[in-house]
Amino acid sequence: MLEIYPWYGVAEGASLSQGELFEACPYLQVNASGEIVQTNYDVVILSQSCDLANDKLDIVQVCPFWTLDALAANVVFLQSRKGKEDLRRGNLPGYHLLNRCLIPRLETDFLVVDFRSVFGVKLTSLRELAVHRSPLPCLLPPYREHLAQAFARFFMRVGLPVDIPPF
Repeated sequence: MLEIYPWYGVAEGASLSQGELFEACPYLQVNASGEIVQTNYDVVILSQSCDLANDKLDIVQVCPFWTLDALAANVVFLQSRKGKEDLRRGNLPGYHLLNRCLIPRLETDFLVVDFRSVFGVKLTSLRELAVHRSPLPCLLPPYREHLAQAFARFFMRVGLPVDIPPF
């Protein structure tokens, strides 16, 4: 079954697609004192591949990701077996678990995408980064669509002012 549905492929060159993973993507933000600060994040592209291919975007939506072990060091619940299993099952809406990448020279451990920290990167900057960092791991169908669906579920949540009481 694993050979039939591989999780990752290889992306090369300037063409971008949803599910591409970038290490150390620069992110500029203004701090409280008004200074511009650069932080680097490992990110996955969330924007739709068709929009990227047809130049319909100036800003590409990305989310940071961490290895499961690195995130678990900061999120106590993920240190437990129950926490990891809830993550695997998709029961933690702010996070999405990605499998290990086993492609030689592009190997990763389990990765956790943080939907609560979505941000944008200029399309031209990301394309330039892709050229200089090729080859890059890229999620393949249906795992790419599973990521997009998980993001949509997180993004479209509605909190009710009064919920139905438990039975």
